[in-house]
Amino acid sequence: MNKKILICGGAGYIGSHMTAMLAENGYDVTVFDNLSTGHKQALKWGNFFKGDLRNIEALRAVFKNEKFDAVFHFSGLIVVSESVERPDIYYENNIIGTLNLLNAMCEAGVKSFIFSSTAAVYGNPCSDFIDESHPLAPLNPYGRSKLFVEDFLRDYHIAFGLKSISLRYFNAAGAHPSGILGEAHYPETHLIPNILLSCINKDQKLKVFGDKYKTSDGTCVRDYIHVQDLCSAHLKALTYLDQHNCAEIFNLGNGNGFSVLEVINAAKEVTGKNIKYDIMEARSGDSARLVADSSKAKKQLEWVPKFTDIKTIIETAWRWHQHPEF
Repeated sequence: MNKKILICGGAGYIGSHMTAMLAENGYDVTVFDNLSTGHKQALKWGNFFKGDLRNIEALRAVFKNEKFDAVFHFSGLIVVSESVERPDIYYENNIIGTLNLLNAMCEAGVKSFIFSSTAAVYGNPCSDFIDESHPLAPLNPYGRSKLFVEDFLRDYHIAFGLKSISLRYFNAAGAHPSGILGEAHYPETHLIPNILLSCINKDQKLKVFGDKYKTSDGTCVRDYIHVQDLCSAHLKALTYLDQHNCAEIFNLGNGNGFSVLEVINAAKEVTGKNIKYDIMEARSGDSARLVADSSKAKKQLEWVPKFTDIKTIIETAWRWHQHPEF
């Protein structure tokens, strides 16, 4: 019998790509999403239950309806600047909502959990490449909300036998190579889609937040990892949980750092467009540099990223943005 997987947030950017990959690999998938930021058009695989993590009765109903082998959690709010302005909704959704999910899982006897965490738990880096032993000092409520959950998962493993893997994403980017899925947030806050949208919409001017960071050109440096590589790591994590009784944490990044201006220049080459931008004040809560050391995931999960070139990542996103389905 095929394994049954519950995907919370499966109508969103990474969640929809994960749903597609699981279905393509023979898993029986069910999506639980409130559609506040996700898209109905992305619900192309499996079953769908509309619901909110903050409503534990809705979660209990889903677990009562089906017996799941594992749960993937992509339902977090993710905008750093918004988390600084509205920490209340970030703590309510990302912490209380996740606790509801964990408690509903434990009640239903579901023992495997894969959590979308973030490199924002590290704060300002103490080294050029960040591994999992780096000090944890998040700069914003978004990062703190994810770190709280990582701590909960260790406690739930000890107390209730809940196996888990927390995957600390660096900057997810790109789109499904077929063009069937892509990145669409409203409003859009991520760099690569905003660059591409400025190429398509002449009235949309690109904004670069800060040019006085201690980096080579004064703009933030980030590690961009393709969404398909993120999803393949989740598949590896699912296999790992079958073989290990653990509450583990892994970085997921490309291992290459690119400044905002370097990404803009790469996009110019991919699109053939002259990309104009305005320099804005730096945003509160942004680190100057975040680049991953993902050697632990590569070794223990046997994970090998395929999309390592920034121009290739941008090319897949550009293919989708020229003909978006939603």
